[in-house]
Amino acid sequence: MFANEDVLCLACLYHLPLTDFHRDKRNESAQQLWGKLDFEFATSMLYLSKASHAERLLHKLKFNGFPEIGVYLGNMYGKQLIDLHQELPFDYIIPIPLHPSKLRKRGYNQSECFANGLSNGLKVRLLNNYLIRMINSDSQITKARVERYENVEMVFGLSKNVISLKDKHILLVDDVLTTGATLSVAGNILKDIGAKVSIVTLARA
Repeated sequence: MFANEDVLCLACLYHLPLTDFHRDKRNESAQQLWGKLDFEFATSMLYLSKASHAERLLHKLKFNGFPEIGVYLGNMYGKQLIDLHQELPFDYIIPIPLHPSKLRKRGYNQSECFANGLSNGLKVRLLNNYLIRMINSDSQITKARVERYENVEMVFGLSKNVISLKDKHILLVDDVLTTGATLSVAGNILKDIGAKVSIVTLARA
C-alpha cells in the first residue's frame, strides 16, 4: 500500500472516495451540522463506509502508527481548498484535541496530523494547544445519537494565556464527522469567545 517515495501509492490515491463537498455549501457535512452550530462553511474530504478503502486508511492512521497519512491527505486537501480559503480567509486552524492520557498512549493526535497537512497546504497557522480535552470521554463508535451528545458535553475547555480569537475565522478540524456532536460542542466554545468557525473533517461517515 505504501510506496517509499510517497505515503500513498498511486493505486491508493486513485481509489480515494473524494466527496468534492467543498464545491457545494449545502453539502451533506454542512447539513449534518445545521441547527447545532452557527458556522461559515463545512466540508469533508472522504466518504467513509464499512470495510471500505477509506476505513482501512483511517484505521492505519488512527491505530496502526501511520500519522503521515493524515499529514499527506491534509496537505492534499488543503491545496484543493485554496479557492475556498480566498473566499472565506481562515486566520487559524485548530484540531479537535485528544485527552492527554490517550495522546500518551497513541503517541499522536490523528486530527492534529490532518490539521498539520491542511496548515501546510493552505499556508494557515496551526494552533494545536488552544482547545483542550478535560475529560477522557468514551469512544463514540457504539453510542446512539443522544448518547454521543451527552458523552462530549463539558468535555472541552480553553488553554490559559492564549491569544484572542475574537472576530478571527477558525478552521476547526476533526478526523471523522458522524453526528456532529464533538464538532458542535467544540465549535460553540469558539463561538462563545467571538470567533467565526468553519469545519473540515478528513471523512464523513
